Formats: sequence, C-alpha cells, structure tokens
Amino acid sequence: MEYKRLGKTGLEVSRLCLGCMSYGVSDQGTHEWTLGEDQSRPFIKRALELGINFFDTANVYSAGTSEEIVGRALKDFAKRDEIVLATKVHGRMRPGANGGGLSRKAIMSEIDHSLRRLGTDYVDLYQIHRWDYDSPIEETLEALHDVVKAGKARYIGASSMYAWQFTKALYTADANGWTRFATMQDYVNLLYREEEREMLPLCKAEGIGVIPWSPMARGRLTRDWDETSNRLETDQFGKTLYAKTEEADRKIVEKVGEIAKARGVPRAQIALAWVLSKPEITAPIVGATKPHHLDDAVAALSLKLTSEEVESLESLYVPHATTGFS
Repeated sequence: MEYKRLGKTGLEVSRLCLGCMSYGVSDQGTHEWTLGEDQSRPFIKRALELGINFFDTANVYSAGTSEEIVGRALKDFAKRDEIVLATKVHGRMRPGANGGGLSRKAIMSEIDHSLRRLGTDYVDLYQIHRWDYDSPIEETLEALHDVVKAGKARYIGASSMYAWQFTKALYTADANGWTRFATMQDYVNLLYREEEREMLPLCKAEGIGVIPWSPMARGRLTRDWDETSNRLETDQFGKTLYAKTEEADRKIVEKVGEIAKARGVPRAQIALAWVLSKPEITAPIVGATKPHHLDDAVAALSLKLTSEEVESLESLYVPHATTGFS
C-alpha cells in the first residue's frame, strides 16, 4: 500500500479510501443494494489487511446504520489511532424542521449522533456532504470550527459543489480565522471529467486533498455497457448521472474493455489507474461488495497507463452538464 499526505495537512492516508456506503441495513434509507453487517465485516477486515487506513461513511447512509456497522467493525479489527475515519453531514436524517442541512443546530446535533453510532470520541475528517443553500456559509464554517476546537473532529472537508462555492468557503474561513476545508470529495471518473475544468486546479493551487467518489462510475466502467446489476437497477441517483450522454459514455466503456483485454487485467484496474494518474488526486474512494473488488483496487496502484492509452480514453469524452451536486 502507498500512503500520501492529505493535502497540506500532516495526515497520512492510504492511496485508496474504502467507501462504506455499501454497508448498511438495506431496508433503512434509500440504498436497497447494501450489505448487512455480517456481509460487510469481511470487506472492512480485508481492507485493513491490505494496508488501507482510510474509511469514509456518512450519517445519511442507510439511515445511520452504515456508521454503526463501520464503527463496530473498526473497533474489533483495528486500533483507533491507526485508522483515519471520515463521515459526513448534510442529508436529512428525520422529517420536520432541523432534520438536515448545515445550520449550527444541525451540525452540533449530528456530530454527536455520528460519534455515538461510530463508537468513537472523534472523527478524523468531518465533511459537509453538499452545499446548503438555506444556511449562511459563515454559520456553517463557524460551527465546524467549533467542532474541531471541541476535539470532535481533527480536520474538515467538503464534497461536490461549484468551484466558486468552494472558493467562497476557503476565503471566508481564512478571513475569520476559522478552520479551513482540508479536502474535497468530488465526482471524478472517465465518464465525468468536468471537475478538471475548475475544481481540480483550484484544489492544486490551495493545497486541498482530493478524494473523489465513484471513480468507477458506480460500476459502469467495470462491465459491458448492457450488463446490469442489482445496484444498477435500484440506484435511482446513479441513473440521473448518465442519462443524457449514453452514446459517448458507451464508447469510453468499450475502450476501457479493449485496453483491459490487451493488458490482461480487469476493467476496474484500468478505470482506477486513470484516476490515480491525476496528480491532484490523493485517494479515490472505492466501494467493495465482492471479494475481488479490493484486490483489483490495490493492483491498480501498480498499473501505469501509457500516454497512448490515456489519450485513447480521454479523446472520446464529450462535455457533460454539471451533476452530482444535489
């Protein structure tokens, strides 16, 4: 396993982060395809065995049960000081007023709920899951700063938003002497490269660690275009990400297959190797629901694409409407 500093921080993280959205009670929340606790634990254990020390979840995943499953597994399989644990806040956790968002009330309430579910006194990285248009960014940033000063989080991060919004947040934190975002968890893969226009250059300039979600396009880059899966059939959010660019996206998926066949490796390794080749990216967030998923992800760390292969993959891309922000 390779390790890298997370942005400008002194924190070292594995070059792969295990995304834990796949682990949770399937009839809780909106992810029907998730694995229950007994099925999830072997993947978390295997990740640790492979040297992965970075784990990402969120309060909203499977209505909080993802945090519970991840917290219990990490407590059983690892020492707290040896892992980097990340979670997120923003999504609606209950109906009615103040049940979601990034108000001071919501943040102060949800960090305590997350810590209780995770079974820990602190998280290493506390991230806003999306931009909250109803809460002033000043209120959100000051609350996050207080969470850090209270010892409940070591660092804070952000997720998918417009570059102007992230710039505003960084400027506001600096102007007020508050803790600034150390990371950006945005959406980057061969089928969606819009972050290369502004967000990735911004993160490079500001020393922000980039930990992209869905580096394999929710599995679309790992199989034939017409091949389906339970997740593909039930993932309503995923269906919105690729609905308007199917013709171009299919060509990229086919090219990934060609290169993988020529190399004699699974497609997932090609798709992930492309993401890892981007100098701005610290640690892609990979999901694992089958035994070979983690081994393929680790193998991608050693796979270096040639300039010709990169060109053949990137030349097929067409501009996409910005997505993934909601």
